[in-house]
This record gives sequence, structure tokens and C-alpha cells, in this order.
Amino acid sequence: MTINWAQVIFNSAITGSLYLIGAVGLTLTYGLSKFPNFAHAEFITLGAFIGYFVAEQLGLGLPLALLVAFLVTGLVGFLCYRGIFQPLAKRGASIIHLMVASIALGFIFRHGIGAIWTWKPLYFTGIGSAFDFGPLRITHLWLWLIFTALALSLAMHFFLMYTKMGKAIRASSSNPGLALASGINVDRVIWITWFIGAGLAAVAGIFRGADTQVWPMTGWDIILPIFAVAILGGIGNFYGTIAAAFIIGLAENIGVVGLIAVGASTTYRIGIAFLILIVTLIVKPQGLAMLFRRA
Repeated sequence: MTINWAQVIFNSAITGSLYLIGAVGLTLTYGLSKFPNFAHAEFITLGAFIGYFVAEQLGLGLPLALLVAFLVTGLVGFLCYRGIFQPLAKRGASIIHLMVASIALGFIFRHGIGAIWTWKPLYFTGIGSAFDFGPLRITHLWLWLIFTALALSLAMHFFLMYTKMGKAIRASSSNPGLALASGINVDRVIWITWFIGAGLAAVAGIFRGADTQVWPMTGWDIILPIFAVAILGGIGNFYGTIAAAFIIGLAENIGVVGLIAVGASTTYRIGIAFLILIVTLIVKPQGLAMLFRRA
């Protein structure tokens, strides 16, 4: 079997870019709120459906779809935290209570989306054709995805390092008590982080839906690898998340080559992320956080 390693590496960049966009918001909200939000999967799904509505049904194009989905889903994420998770946390809910509440919220969202739109798969059409560049098979959507991930990385770096709100997010994630004592409005910081996190999940949902299909399980199809990225990168660590996204993306695509070589189904690729997750939790629970400045 001849292996096109250039295509494998390029596919790894595509997978890593998708996981990066989906995991940034999850790791930041996880770092601040201290519980795993499984409804993040439905933020991804909601973004995919909003993007489909704007780009396909209204015919307004992918860039505007990304913006609208980011803003609308970001608002939904903020309202979910402000109306559900924050009141529960203030009443002494444990991490288990909050996690179960997020699963219940995700279930409601998932079936609500299915009832409002449809459970039948929907497909983006106006996203550009594929073309060959040397040994690579490329689509315009994949180029958009990689560009968006790179732009996001740069924008989040400058936001976290050089803006007042970004520094407040880092401080609140590292030591909420000290941040509060220093005059930082931790609640407002968490609200903004949930808005950004849900908005970025929506962006990931559009790219996932445009590359495959849009249906009520779009977010759930990739939420577990995204959790693996967040844990491998170190909870709350933006730079670790960048590295982890591309590590898991590379591992998955090399794993696909191995699965094909032994005649196994490529659907088992998700098990690679699980394997990395389990090994990380056993060997190095803090993930890659020790290799990067906390952000």
C-alpha cells in the first residue's frame, strides 16, 4: 500500500484545526467554571444549524454565517451559564451536579434542534470545489478552516496577553480568590468567557457540518476528541490546547493509515483520542500545562 504522507500531514492539520477551534472555548470555561460542560457539544450543533440557515437557506455566504453563528450561539452560551449553571454553583452544587445538569441541557438542546429543524442530514453546497496541489487534495473549505484556526490562535494570544479582559481571564483561571481580592469581577469574566467559548464552538460546528453533514448529533460526533484535547493540553491552558489539538489530529490520521493497513474500519479512529486521553490521565494528569505558561 502506497501512503501519501503529504496528504496525511495535511489532513492532520485539518483535524487539528477543527479540534483547536472547538476546544479553546471548552478549556477556558472548564478552567474558570471548574466542571465539564457536555452541552458544549450542542453549542457546536447549534452553530452548524445557524450557519446552514444563513449560508444555504438565506444565501448570505460562509463568512457572514460564521459571524452570525458566533454571536447567536455565544449569547446562548452566556444565558445558559447565567440562568442555569451560575445559580446552581451559588447554591453549592458539586461538580457532579453541574456535569449532570450540562448533560440534561445538552439533551434538551439536541432534541429541540431536531424538532425545530430536522433529524435528516443537511449538506452545505456553496463551499467551493476541490483541487489538486502537487500530491495534495485540497478544498477551499479546508483552507478556510486552517486559516481560521491560525487567525484564532493569534487573536487569542494577543487577547489573553495584552488586553485587560484577557489578563483577568488568566488571573481568574489561575487563582479566583486572589483575582476577586484584586478587584476583578470574576462573574463578569466568566460570563464573557462563556460567550466566547460558545461562539467558538459554533464556528467549529459550521466547519464540521460543512465538511460532513449537519444534523442534531454533529457536536456529539466530535465532543469526546475535543475533551481529549482539553485534558491533554491542560485544563485552562490555551497554549497547551494548541499543541494538543495538532498532536491528536496527527495521531488520529496516522492511526487511520494503520487501520486501513490491517483492514479495520476507520470509524475506530475515535478510539485513538480515547487512548491518548486515558494515558494522559494515568501518566500526566496535568497534561501539557507544565510545558507552557498558563493562559
